[in-house]
Amino acid sequence: MRLDKYLKVSRIIKRRTVANEACDAGRVIINGKVARASYDVKVEDVIELTMGARVLKFKVLEVTEHATKDNASLMYEAIL
Repeated sequence: MRLDKYLKVSRIIKRRTVANEACDAGRVIINGKVARASYDVKVEDVIELTMGARVLKFKVLEVTEHATKDNASLMYEAIL
């Protein structure tokens, strides 16, 4: 699944266009490398997202095309 779509489906970012813009601006890092929106997300990837002064880190646990509101948080694990 594409990175921008994964960020939207997992509800890390609310809209896919915002996720796409974050990728284009270089604010999304996967496994230590800046990632484009077209990157193919895999299980065990570590996503680092910079939103302003805040840095959020997630580990991908599951990749599914559709997720309900309750299941979206099961797609990733927050890393502190």
